Amino acid sequence: MQNLDVELYVSQLYQFFEKNPNDLMDLIGESDKDEFYELVRAQCTENIEKGDEVSLTQDQIIDIVIRLKKKDLDERKMTVIVDKVFQHTKFGLIGLN
Repeated sequence: MQNLDVELYVSQLYQFFEKNPNDLMDLIGESDKDEFYELVRAQCTENIEKGDEVSLTQDQIIDIVIRLKKKDLDERKMTVIVDKVFQHTKFGLIGLN
């Protein structure tokens, strides 16, 4: 029953964002939406195991988005390290030429 609740919640969330793709884009930006749904599923499962509601809290959604953004940032930094001509700042990439 618990797994069914999680799948139902994720399915409803997926359907909502399929009907409202701009809302998903506003939430996760260019991050991978499949990875977003996997993180949501994992958090919902954790909630059920703790005896909490299956639905995510606002803080949990924010934590998921932060994890996605950190991963994206880490991937971008890897390209900067290899190139060494550009420096990553809070304003974006700056050429050191």
